[in-house]
Amino acid sequence: MNKTKRKIFETSMKLFAKKGYDATSIEEITATVGVAKGTLYYHFSSKEEIFNFLVEEGMKLLKNSIDIKTSKLDNTIDKLRAIILIQIKIITKYEDFMTIVLSQIWGHEQRNIMCKDKVIQYIKTIEDIIAEGIEKDEIIRG
Repeated sequence: MNKTKRKIFETSMKLFAKKGYDATSIEEITATVGVAKGTLYYHFSSKEEIFNFLVEEGMKLLKNSIDIKTSKLDNTIDKLRAIILIQIKIITKYEDFMTIVLSQIWGHEQRNIMCKDKVIQYIKTIEDIIAEGIEKDEIIRG
């Protein structure tokens, strides 16, 4: 990601987290970044595309972190511990990202549905690890 695109990305994330998606305008993003609208539109075709890119990249980071860490572990309990530690790090380091995703899972607009789907996919990853642990008798169903 080049410097300008990264700055648009980071600025948008802060604005979306602070003000919400609807209250953040393209004009505000360009003014805060210090670029012309044309420059923003060179990298992103719309505010919706910025938002989608932000959510996709953030969830990809979270999933990749979990996949890398858990692939090295055999025991389900160790995998779950690793996931918890990753979640704490992500929440701490990327608080704005988590604020955006969690604030957008309610509603029926496309971005709400996308955020909800991403959270459900993430939960499914954890459910699969738990199911594996039950199958291996490392977790006992109560």
